[in-house]
Amino acid sequence: MSYDAARHFADSWGLVFMGATFVVLIGWALRPKAKSLHDDAANMIFDKDDDNG
Repeated sequence: MSYDAARHFADSWGLVFMGATFVVLIGWALRPKAKSLHDDAANMIFDKDDDNG
């Protein structure tokens, strides 16, 4: 495979792959079952489990 062919492949199908990956990851983060996980992570700093006061 020549450099020009590899670059053409990366410019076309690489962009499609990265776009599809982005959409899947955003969909995964915004799925309804993830709400409780995100709420737990957001409120984790307010948990007072340490003994330092």
